[in-house]
Amino acid sequence: MVGRDGLDGDDDRTVKLLDTTLRDGEQAPGVSLSPDEKVEIARALERAGVDVIEAGSACTGPGERQGISRVTDLDLDARVTSFCRGLKNDVDLALDCDVDGIHLVVPASDRHVEGKVGSTRESNLETTAELVAYAKDNDLWVEVIGEDGSRADLDYLEELMETALEAGADRICFADTVGHTGPERTYEAVSRLAELGPVSAHTHDDLGLGVTNALAAIAAGADMVHCTVNGLGERAGNVALEEVAIALSHVYGVETLELEEVYDLAQIVSRTTGVALPPNKAVIGENAFTHESGIHTDGTLKDEKMYEPYAPETVGRERRLALGKHTGRAGVEATLEEHGVEATDDEVAEIATRVTELGDRGRRVTDADLLAIAEDVTGDDRERTVELRDLTATSGGAVPTASVRLDVAGEERVAAGTGSGPVDAAVSAVREALGSAADAELDSYHVDAVTGGTDAVVTVEVTMSRDDRSVTVARSEGDITRASVQAMVDALDRLLENERDLTVPADD
Repeated sequence: MVGRDGLDGDDDRTVKLLDTTLRDGEQAPGVSLSPDEKVEIARALERAGVDVIEAGSACTGPGERQGISRVTDLDLDARVTSFCRGLKNDVDLALDCDVDGIHLVVPASDRHVEGKVGSTRESNLETTAELVAYAKDNDLWVEVIGEDGSRADLDYLEELMETALEAGADRICFADTVGHTGPERTYEAVSRLAELGPVSAHTHDDLGLGVTNALAAIAAGADMVHCTVNGLGERAGNVALEEVAIALSHVYGVETLELEEVYDLAQIVSRTTGVALPPNKAVIGENAFTHESGIHTDGTLKDEKMYEPYAPETVGRERRLALGKHTGRAGVEATLEEHGVEATDDEVAEIATRVTELGDRGRRVTDADLLAIAEDVTGDDRERTVELRDLTATSGGAVPTASVRLDVAGEERVAAGTGSGPVDAAVSAVREALGSAADAELDSYHVDAVTGGTDAVVTVEVTMSRDDRSVTVARSEGDITRASVQAMVDALDRLLENERDLTVPADD
């Protein structure tokens, strides 16, 4: 069905990606994007080279139309569109947002034609033709999507899509609206539609077949795929943009995106939507390029391609060696080298043994754990560079505030800060106390475990980076604010241990 040198043996085959994170992705439970957040994501999509951005559903309300209009005002190279139901008013609302085009969604299965809309096949054909003609008369690019197409009678689906094209639609779309079907049915349906004109594929992941169905559609003649960043969407989500892009590039040699922008895009969408990236998620998950197993680590250090399908830099990532019960000597030695720690062969062996013992107790072994073990084994009594002496945080008033007292290279520094909560306020206070020395990036922040009862203990894990170094630290405390600040200070202490200018006052 698909050849390595191109889809269907055609080296010149072009596939475009339509991103619907701002519309279908936003329909995931609990996700609501402000106009500013839509703009931020749209700019990131543009940097990644997405061809079409579905900015929302103009019919949703004034706030949604404001968000869509903000995106259209960006003057992006990507085509900006709006979702429209089979209603003339929806098209008018989209026009008010100054979009480049619309996705006109009309029922395709009898379940939707009769049960949802209360119409007939014949009436549905007439309405579709009228709406397409109206949109084209208003200079809109039009894609017609046959909703629930995977459960439609294929003869009727073909008739419906042919009617849309004859009325002037620019392209048609096969939609597996409920993630119902498999690649064989997808291939059959898209093959028939591709004979009519340009066809897209809109797949969902309810059966875990989102990417498979997208690739089957492309093999059958589709030249555009609807995706969302990180696979966001209703139920199990839409097919993931990053997964389709890397599959097409790595397996079939078809380029669709600026792949090095993928991870940054994923992080932006995760932050703005509040939906964390699953650690085992393909392409953008924390574990995608992380190695803990001694066998895998040793093999990867000898040959970077040994246990990875493609280089992490391809998608804007970096390789990471994790520490735990499976870590071997090679992984420990490589991690020590990253942190500039010198140890003899015997000391490395002892450190590796202690790391394994710590992992056997169910602990995740952080960089700070490793370095503490190394200091004990090598006898290197390291002096701290930054240490937390005191912390006070309040959140009862209108603005949460915090104050910290730090020991910085033997000098006491006191600072205060405000924030959206006590943790944010305390972190602001630490940054104020350290000044430019706190320019490290907070790459990740996880609350990993909370014990039960009134005396609950919370474990906070942070990963911070500065220049070309990064460090992960975990701290457990009875108070989440103290645990968060202590973890951050410990991480900064490791990152700043070789700095020479920390005696300069923070505001100089």
